[in-house]
Amino acid sequence: MQNYKDLKVWEKGHLFTLKVYDVTKLFPKEEIYSLTNQIRRAASSIPANIAEGCGKNSQNEFAHFLNIALGSANEAEYFLILSKDLGYLNQGNFELLFQTVNEIKAMLISLIGKVRV
Repeated sequence: MQNYKDLKVWEKGHLFTLKVYDVTKLFPKEEIYSLTNQIRRAASSIPANIAEGCGKNSQNEFAHFLNIALGSANEAEYFLILSKDLGYLNQGNFELLFQTVNEIKAMLISLIGKVRV
């Protein structure tokens, strides 16, 4: 068991979530219960699953929750693409968030590899 707040990937995931919440405030009001909600849930699921995994008793369980976080990162990445293509995200915010989520994915893949050793 370890403190999730000590993990760089958790910190990056948390900051990513905060930025997603910030930029989605500008999404159309009719999206509040669909795309806005979905992208926020996918983003917040990344650090939430890292935190939950840190509370488990085995490395296998920790790796399982890291894999769930990775799936959420992929889901968030798609919602970013969709948001940009719908014109809800400007290019600058898209590029920043897209780069960040891909860094998170790389960090998760690396950490999963280390945990599974």
